[in-house]
Amino acid sequence: MLIFSEFGKIGLLILFSFLLASIILFLSLRLSTNNPDSEKLSAYECGFDPYEDARNVFDVKFYLIAILFLIFDLEAVFFFPWCVSISFLNIEGILGMFDFILELLFGYIYAWKCGALDWD
Repeated sequence: MLIFSEFGKIGLLILFSFLLASIILFLSLRLSTNNPDSEKLSAYECGFDPYEDARNVFDVKFYLIAILFLIFDLEAVFFFPWCVSISFLNIEGILGMFDFILELLFGYIYAWKCGALDWD
């Protein structure tokens, strides 16, 4: 039977999820109250008029520092397993970790020399 096959069960689940989503959407549209006023229809919920154009130029330096922080923070996570298992590593494991530390140091020096870490 189609309903007991593998794809039939997935199709039944998709059909049930669409039906449930449609029922929830219909009930939320029918049962909710809609009382818009001038404050709710304004551009900002705080009620203040905007001071300037919202499409002004934003400095990308903040995003660059945030991405660099995430990269160096994730690379620092690799130190924890190394610290726990350093007594069980052979010479290849230790040299591999020192290579990782050296590459991390070169990346940090490169970001510093390029001025990526300067907050002007």
